[in-house]
Order: sequence, then C-alpha cells, then structure tokens
Amino acid sequence: MAVIAQKCPEITVTVVDMNAGRIAAWNSDELPVFEPGLQAVVDESRGRNLFFSTEVDAAIAESDIIFMAVNTPTKTYGVGAGKAADLKYIELCARQIGRVAKTDKIVVEKSTLPVRTAEAIRRILSANPDGPKFQVLSNPEFLAEGTAIEDLYSPDRVLIGGEDSPEGNAAVQTLVDVYAHWVPRERILTANVWSSELSKLTANAFLAQRISSINAISALCEATEADVDQVAHSIGTDSRIGPKFLKASVGFGGSCFQKDILNLVYLCEHFGLPEVAFYWEQVVAMNDYQRRRFTQRVVKTLFNTVSGKKIAVFGFAFKKDTNDTRESSAIYVCRDLLAEQANISVYDPKVSQQQIENDLKYVDAKNLDNIECVADPYDAAKGAHAVLILTEWDAFKTYDYDKIYASMLKPAFLFDGRNILDLKALKKLGFEAFGIGK
Repeated sequence: MAVIAQKCPEITVTVVDMNAGRIAAWNSDELPVFEPGLQAVVDESRGRNLFFSTEVDAAIAESDIIFMAVNTPTKTYGVGAGKAADLKYIELCARQIGRVAKTDKIVVEKSTLPVRTAEAIRRILSANPDGPKFQVLSNPEFLAEGTAIEDLYSPDRVLIGGEDSPEGNAAVQTLVDVYAHWVPRERILTANVWSSELSKLTANAFLAQRISSINAISALCEATEADVDQVAHSIGTDSRIGPKFLKASVGFGGSCFQKDILNLVYLCEHFGLPEVAFYWEQVVAMNDYQRRRFTQRVVKTLFNTVSGKKIAVFGFAFKKDTNDTRESSAIYVCRDLLAEQANISVYDPKVSQQQIENDLKYVDAKNLDNIECVADPYDAAKGAHAVLILTEWDAFKTYDYDKIYASMLKPAFLFDGRNILDLKALKKLGFEAFGIGK
C-alpha cells in the first residue's frame, strides 16, 4: 500500500487495523515491520495520500477499492487442523464490508487463500440483494521479505484474477490501471479468479520444492563427501533448471511456504487426490527432516550431549533483512536443543527477546530459562562450546572469528546452517567447522 501511494499520488490510500498499537507504530518513525527501504517509502507518502487509521468503518464507506489483507493462518482445530487455512478472519472482514458499504465496491483478495474463497466472499457480500454491488478480484502478492520494495518496484509479474463478465472485466481493468502507473503492461497478467488463487499456492509450493530437493541432496553430499554448493552450481547452469532457490540450508521458514503447501495438500485431499497430496506433503516433511538432521549433527558432534553446554545462536529471523520469525528454522533448532538441556545465547540484529520467547512457547519448548537474547554476538560466543549460524545476515560474514574462537571453550565448534562462511579459513583458525552438505 505504501508503494501504491508513492507511485500513484492522486490515489488516497488508507491502511486500517483494529490494533491501535500497530497503527500507532505505522504512524511513528519505528515501523512495526523491518524491511529495507520501507521507512523512506512510508515517509514520502504518509500524510499526503497514505494514512494509517483505526477508523475501519469510515475507510470502508469512503473507498472505491478494498484490499483484504488479513491473516489466514493454518487451522489448529476442527476439520482440516494442521493443513487447511483458517478463514474466520476473511469471513469477519467480508461481513464487516457488507454491513458498512453503501456504494458499489471492488474487493481485492490480497491474503493467500485456498481456491474458490472468492466465491464465499462474493456470497457474503451479496447476501443483501438490495444492497450495493461488489466485484471480487484476486491479486496475490509475490514479493519476498527482505527485498519487498524492489520486488514491488520491478515485479516479475502482477497477477489479477476476476469474473469473466462485463462488470468483472471492468473491475479488473480498474486495478490494472493502478499498477500500470509503474509496471509495464506486459507484466500485468489477468486470469479468472480461480486460476489466480491457485497460482499463489503453486508458486510457493514450487519454490519450496526446490529448496527441499537440494536439502535432500545435501544429506547425500555429507555422506559421500560431495559438496552441495558445487552440485547446485553445476545443475543451476542447466537453462532448464536455473540457479535460483538451490541454496542448501538448515531449512526454509517464513509465513508462506509451509502454510501454502499444507493448504495445497488439504485441497488435494478434499478433492480426492491423495497421491498428489502425499507428493506435496513430502516437501514439508523434508524441511522438518533437515532441521532435525542439523540439530542431531550438533549433538552428535559435541560428544553426544549438549546438556549444560553453552550454544551461541547467530540469527533467529527466518531470513536476513527482516524481523519476521514465523516458521523460522531457528525456532525448531532451539526447541530441540533446549529439550537436550543446552544453554542457548541468541544474537539477532532485529529480533527481540520477547519475540524469541513467544515463538518458543508456541512450539511448547522446554527449559525456557536456559535461553537468553544478547545485544552483542561476541558476548553470545564467549564461553560457548559451539556457534550455530541460523540466519544469513550479511554482517555475520564480517565478524572477527579469530576473536570469537579465542573466547570459546575448546574444542570450539561452528555449524554454518546457511553456508555463508569460509569453512577452510575457519578451520585454519582452529575451529571444527561444519556446513550443510559438506
């Protein structure tokens, strides 16, 4: 919304939320989301044509286009628990729009949703036959955290799905015209609503599949003394495969990949396609295996016990350049190490102690008194038996590892879960250093 406001100064954009604290943060110089470049974009438009408000009903009444961007977490209860998307927030949002709106609206699905959710939204909005008319569009987001602003400035594509009718086509064109302020027309794709909804799930499933595939090969590389980076480079030069998303690691995280794949699994099961469901479920299973395998390697290498040992963790966010920890591999690695009674000292440049504790409580981690969050990576490593790299922050490559080695107990171990460090150089310093697939 900030980028739309920046690129379309004649359009008034109002972001609303029921959470007053969050809106206050958006109206401050300390935004609730860390994203490179975001502060400057918000500062340029805020107060001009970009507004943040808790006045939800007023914004609905005054708008022509409404983007629904509420959370769609995986269900934790009832039918489909653990796989299906929980659509209660979408339904509540749709009912609020239907209750408040007095004029015709274009309603745009921005949340990641299962196929045919637009039909449910349309039925809710159209419950009053004498009320205003609504057109429901699907406009899934393909940006990546950490590079979101650049992804919005120069997207591979913008996808808009709508109803194949004169009214639906007119609504699609209205949204096309918004993006056309800065996106070349050939990159703005249109489709029917159902294809648009499924495209988001499919894109995330394909990307996660590539990560799980190279992570599966990383286990074989470690067993055969092959180098997974060399294997990835070799196959990545094949034009039919390409080099992206072939970086072996401790596992993928974030708000989308696992949630969307499990949603896809549930849809396949719902429509009687168990073999297809099983195929996609293995992408998540491989990710879980990669996390467990990393932790087991740490424990085995540290003489089969980490009880009472200090372990330094560098990075808790699911990827660099974000403060987002949702489904971060660090959560599960720390949980399993805490179960082994390790003492963990975490350093992350953007994640707070409170967030770390909340994430670990959510996965029922034990021994939470054994984890601390420190403000300095050298303090985290001091007196530690091992250092674990769990997020690929660029700063981690620049640290004085000679100093870190000198402060640790010996033998000093380092496990690079993101393959960002020079293992040979670390070994020359004295570390017993290990990477993924090496």
